[in-house]
Amino acid sequence: MSPTYTDLESAIVAFLVRAKKPTDDLSPERSLYSGGLGLDSLEAAELSVILEDTFGTDPFSEGESMPQVLGDIFAFYGVAPAAA
Repeated sequence: MSPTYTDLESAIVAFLVRAKKPTDDLSPERSLYSGGLGLDSLEAAELSVILEDTFGTDPFSEGESMPQVLGDIFAFYGVAPAAA
């Protein structure tokens, strides 16, 4: 079963809270790295593991390219971000 937007958002927010990263702006254009959420390589790997464990696949190891923005993660799972 494919994850829903809410499933993905919940997993990402839980990770961001544990990593002490901002959760105020989860727009699809928000960078995962500097100038955005500020993930470093270890944190990106941790997020990859969480997504793999939760949903069975992850865009960091199985995607065509490395995710750069939150929207890349949602697109990998074929989920459109919630309308504002």
